[in-house]
Amino acid sequence: MLFLTLDIFFYMKRFLIFLWAIIFTSCQGEQKKALEAETQESPNVIIVLVDDLGNADVGFNGCKDIPTPNIDKIASEGVKFTNAYVSYAVCGPSRAGIITGRYQDRFGFGRNPLYAPNDPNMGLPKTEETLAEALKRANYKSVALGKWHFGVHESLRPLERGFDGFYGFLGGGHSYFPNKWVLENEYEVESQFEAYNVKLLRDNTRVEEKEYLTDALSREAIQYIETYKDQPFFMYLAYNAPHTPLQAPENYLKRFDTIKDPKRRTYAAMVSAVDDGVGKVLDKLHELGLTENTIVFFLSDNGGPEQHNASDNGILRGGKSDLFEGGIRVPFALKWPKVLPKGETYEKAIISLDIFATVLSQTKTPIEPKNKLDGVNLIPYLTGEKNGSPHEYLFWRKFDKYNFAVRNASGDKIIGLKEDITLFNLNENIEEDPKFEVQDLELSKGLESQYNLWNAQMLDPVFLGLLFDNQYNKEHPDRFKNPNLD
Repeated sequence: MLFLTLDIFFYMKRFLIFLWAIIFTSCQGEQKKALEAETQESPNVIIVLVDDLGNADVGFNGCKDIPTPNIDKIASEGVKFTNAYVSYAVCGPSRAGIITGRYQDRFGFGRNPLYAPNDPNMGLPKTEETLAEALKRANYKSVALGKWHFGVHESLRPLERGFDGFYGFLGGGHSYFPNKWVLENEYEVESQFEAYNVKLLRDNTRVEEKEYLTDALSREAIQYIETYKDQPFFMYLAYNAPHTPLQAPENYLKRFDTIKDPKRRTYAAMVSAVDDGVGKVLDKLHELGLTENTIVFFLSDNGGPEQHNASDNGILRGGKSDLFEGGIRVPFALKWPKVLPKGETYEKAIISLDIFATVLSQTKTPIEPKNKLDGVNLIPYLTGEKNGSPHEYLFWRKFDKYNFAVRNASGDKIIGLKEDITLFNLNENIEEDPKFEVQDLELSKGLESQYNLWNAQMLDPVFLGLLFDNQYNKEHPDRFKNPNLD
């Protein structure tokens, strides 16, 4: 009987040890899962996109007369890119590339769209997936602020393209002072540039705004961060500054009394207003404890149009609308404190199309994009996991001007202006000085061949653009007529 009791005790003891081991292992597993969940938490994403900013007009690119301490913080707390490009040299197509992660010519967005409220085809085609639509599959909340420029028709507006909130304007530009916003809606517009004076939209409702436009967009950005702070969010903060018209209130102008050129002074004030807004956004992230796991991008949609808004592209040749470096090489910085080192400089060529692919690769829930992307995930290149070049070739096309450009990873670039093709090596001649044009027929032909292969995959423009305003009016006499009043 005693042996039986001892046997029972022995087996019970072993059973309890076994049970304890299972519980302990299970707890460890749960802790591990919880830790993995914490480390794999989807990051917030903010794209700060400015309009027509000169390459040399931020501190991290050497600007001396316009302080940009908050924009510079994105670079100093993350990565500064010295060879960063956009996919087109003017606003609309460049932005279409950013929001889809694809060369915009793949889907016929090769022109700046017109302000056409009755045209469902004047804007971003429904075949294309926006970054907001893709992120929705990973339970993100998304907001678009500022300049839209992907279509005015009700089917093309932000809430129809994956965004949960919108505050801004639908066209390609806007006046900055509220007293100029005298048109109640899109159907009071009678010409393309009258749209600059339409009242702003919150989602799909016109609002009465009283603040300077740049300040209003910054205010809304802060409020949306507060609203979405408890879940992953994507913010597309698309300032229209410093795009014309050159307008700034006195509180910003007085910062630049030493700048004698009145155009440059107003431009500087507009850039300073954006910098203040960026600072407020970064401060709000810090206040809410969101800084570490928020990816912040900063870039311009194209190079500065120096003669129009007094921007400065530095030593780069050309500006907005050109395929020279001044039109397509832009200030670009990225920070993500949780993952990326501080104060790094990345010198290999990247393009704005990479934003989409980079973001999709970081979400906790894997996302397969609807369409094949042209951008790549930059994070492995920035952490040192990958050492090669993100892109073997980059391409640009201006369909209506018969212009094109190709750059390879080694810095060789050809520019085709109708029948004239020139070859430069950007490592030795970033100014694209024609006196130092490279004479290498074999290299030039090779780059041209790569362009032809790429171009064969592209579409002709699917809508008439800004250069065809008069033609469009003739073909669409009811362009601004309100269909609800028939």
